[in-house]
Amino acid sequence: MIVVSDTSPILNLARIDRLSILSALYPRVLIPLGVDTELRKVPPGVVASINMARNSWLKVAPANDQEHVREIRTDLDLGEAEAIVLALERQADLLMVDERGGRRVATAMGLTVIGLLGVVAHAKQSGFIKKAKPVLDDLIHTARFWIGSELYSEVLARLNEQE
Repeated sequence: MIVVSDTSPILNLARIDRLSILSALYPRVLIPLGVDTELRKVPPGVVASINMARNSWLKVAPANDQEHVREIRTDLDLGEAEAIVLALERQADLLMVDERGGRRVATAMGLTVIGLLGVVAHAKQSGFIKKAKPVLDDLIHTARFWIGSELYSEVLARLNEQE
């Protein structure tokens, strides 16, 4: 399975020390150079948990068609644009991206997209985590990842974890 990720899923799971969720679900995750650069700019404690040598399942791969990257960058940041192009070039099975604009562009280009909430749901459904609620709560309170109250309730209801 080919999985490509933008910055947000990796960074936010690292912030709550749950990066293992990704490695358990996806044996190899590709990130473009722009995402690697963004991840290296985060605070030292978070960067340490993203250490590429320790996380051999996380691989940096270039998005070769830089012209295509430039074309779609009008509404997206570099990491998102490169992740989309890399996913297209590698014919990825899955692109992890959270930002609405990136999801819209990727979906319009025929990519299968999953966000961080989808990753957490997948982790619960595959039995890697017992409950999604503590992970979602950590994302909100520790990582400062914004999840609207309606969406939060909807995800928990779908996972049979109603409040």
